[in-house]
Amino acid sequence: MRKLFELNPELDRPALARRFAKQTRVQVRDVLTEQTAREIQQILLSGTKWGMAVQAGDGAGIKPQSWRYDEVRAEQGTSAVNAAANAAHQASARGHYAFRFAHYPFVAAVQEKWEPDGVHELLLEYLNTPEFLGLARDITGIAELHKADGQATLFAPNQYLGRHIDSHVAEGWRVAYVLNLSRDDWHPDWGGYLIFLDEDGDIVEGFRPRFNSLNLFAVPQSHLVSYVAPFAPIGRVAITGWLRDR
Repeated sequence: MRKLFELNPELDRPALARRFAKQTRVQVRDVLTEQTAREIQQILLSGTKWGMAVQAGDGAGIKPQSWRYDEVRAEQGTSAVNAAANAAHQASARGHYAFRFAHYPFVAAVQEKWEPDGVHELLLEYLNTPEFLGLARDITGIAELHKADGQATLFAPNQYLGRHIDSHVAEGWRVAYVLNLSRDDWHPDWGGYLIFLDEDGDIVEGFRPRFNSLNLFAVPQSHLVSYVAPFAPIGRVAITGWLRDR
């Protein structure tokens, strides 16, 4: 039986490894077979019960908030999400860390049995196969990578992820990944770029959310997901997470 998650056998792993070694980041284009990428894209667009993730600032005691699909659609939940989103915008206006995007956290869904034996649980299993982790090890040169977490993410118009560095080294985070599954013709004007910054806040590189591409970058390093424009016709869709050494 054909797998849901098949890697492209034609990837030039040595060349990708050289790029990562030089820049500590790389975008792997056409990472999956075409049919695999299309199927996963369809799962995310049509078969995902999106909740919401919001953070409004980075001060003491401020933590990210998360709502499940049913909670977002309940009257009380809708009010809470809207209030949190407004707080996030205010925090961003003050230059503080904030974000707002739709998500479906794979690990929480598995642990809390949201959809037992569902397709999202299968996707998490594939992210932890020797094949996918082996690709990550080959490109990054980090042999200790042995586990991946993950979530489906959807950055709809007016959503974003503020500048941060992913400094959770104590939790085993070594490499962040973004498996992009947005529409093929994603236009630069729509935003949603993964942007890397230097110490002065200048942009040193940006990756378009190109369909069927895998972004890998060592953490910590300063980055953000740029604001998705109000006129963007559809959201930036991806599977994101961290590759860990513990």
